[in-house]
Amino acid sequence: MDRKTDLSETRSLSVAIIGSGGSGVVTTGKILLESIARFGLYALMTRSLGPQIRGGESAIMLRVADRPVASLDDHFDLLLALDWLNVDRFADELPISTESIILRDSDQGEVPPRFNLSPERQLAAPLSQLAAESENGRANMVGLGLLAQLMGLPLETVKETAQDILKRKGDAVLASSLLCIERGYGQAPEKKIITPLTQPASPTTRWNISGNEASGLGAVQGGIRCVAAYPITPASELLEWLAPNLERLGGGLVQAEDELASVNMIIGASFGGVPSLTATSGPGLSLMMEGLGLAVASETPVVVSNVMRGGPSTGIPTKSEQSDLNLAMYGLHGDAPHLVLSALSIRDSVFTTEWAVKLAETLQTVAIVLSDQSQGQARAVIDPPTSPMLEGKRKLAVEHADYRRYALTEDAVSPMAIPGDADCMYTADGLEHNQLGTPSATATDHQLQLDKRRNKLSGFDYGDDWADIGGEGDICLITWGSASGATREAAERLTRAGYPTRTVAVRLLSPLPLARFSAAIEATTHQLVVEQNHGAQFYDYLNARKVLPPTAGSLARPGPLPLRPQEIVNRIMKGL
Repeated sequence: MDRKTDLSETRSLSVAIIGSGGSGVVTTGKILLESIARFGLYALMTRSLGPQIRGGESAIMLRVADRPVASLDDHFDLLLALDWLNVDRFADELPISTESIILRDSDQGEVPPRFNLSPERQLAAPLSQLAAESENGRANMVGLGLLAQLMGLPLETVKETAQDILKRKGDAVLASSLLCIERGYGQAPEKKIITPLTQPASPTTRWNISGNEASGLGAVQGGIRCVAAYPITPASELLEWLAPNLERLGGGLVQAEDELASVNMIIGASFGGVPSLTATSGPGLSLMMEGLGLAVASETPVVVSNVMRGGPSTGIPTKSEQSDLNLAMYGLHGDAPHLVLSALSIRDSVFTTEWAVKLAETLQTVAIVLSDQSQGQARAVIDPPTSPMLEGKRKLAVEHADYRRYALTEDAVSPMAIPGDADCMYTADGLEHNQLGTPSATATDHQLQLDKRRNKLSGFDYGDDWADIGGEGDICLITWGSASGATREAAERLTRAGYPTRTVAVRLLSPLPLARFSAAIEATTHQLVVEQNHGAQFYDYLNARKVLPPTAGSLARPGPLPLRPQEIVNRIMKGL
């Protein structure tokens, strides 16, 4: 049986655009994605860049469908090459099939042999030649017009989108770009080479947003008004989005001199009563751990948005990997319970980050939100996101002569005073303390405060938001973070093929609601944990929590290549 043929169902169109630095690949992708949004369809666009500080090869990978898209497909239907310079550096990220089509600039040389596609599936077009016929002409705009025609996008929609995106370039550049798009649109071959897209009968409002922008939106909706951070790939766009938007809301962003300073700045701001956040990636999170321990001990709410990249050390800054889980879970020294969450998609980045802020404020603790490069720097056309029901307010102190900052309450959350309240003064530092906040080294105080910090997290009712659960069947795919999109699609393919499959995509990683997790997988007989890291970190964590059957399997591999649905399907079929 040809599993790929029998288990796949084509409901989308996948397009890749590649070129060297300065060829305009990213701009082309942005215009194409926004045109798709205005056409009324859904899409996901990821990008692959070289590790250079400036310039270098790049690729845009885009998938379009009439339903939400959270994963790339197994191969690309159409590959547009603006040039072939340095393509070998990311060619492994561009799988094609025997039915794929390569479209290239006729002035840029032959298709490299490694793509191994028959000559009739390779088409040349005079992109550079047509661009040269007008002043300031660009081959990428000619290519954009040709792609739009092949995909079935209306010319006027693409031109209007290009005008909105390129208007800052000046009138001359804009006029030339629009002319090039028109010329490219008229270059389509006589014979249809791909099935064009179909516009919905009643297009609804769609958002065009990146994962980092979605995380920023979730943060401000949750109440964040102070951000301090040091720029780092791939989290910097989150900070770039937050900087102007915080100002509009009366807040502000400070670029600190390093990650050590940034985490301590947000602890100070939060101590002063302002909900606060920092954003970073793995190397920066490593530096923040001592400061986060202070926030746990002093019960000061802060949020860290960690956009993961390939590691260890400097690793692969421009590629994706879910390899910071162990750091987020266990990086703090001592017994330091805190929240760890993961956004399950670009759309979910709004919900999860907002929920993390509200949980941190409610429980007076640290919340680390895990995203990654493939999610943070990708863009998607999505339905408007939802918000959590949790109000997310601090339990504030009422002025009282007998104020106890760390009082042992029924829910283990104590009233928190704002500095300046004369009758609510207390010490907040990293030393262990008694209920008043007075430093104490007694065994009794240490035990009571350890229990308090643990119990307020473990005893809280997180409701159904801890995970996104779908489907029924004997097979259960368990996943988290950005791996959720490919995992859900794999489950759909298996179910269509007669192997009913359930998915459990975990949003709240720690503390894991053990009883709810066990109930979610209880009726299944085959379990597979899917994640993108080398050490099977989530699989090991679930085993440590003793919630997986001994027969549960693991599909864990590192980046930078993304997980694809058929890879997961094949793993399940191999074990049945």
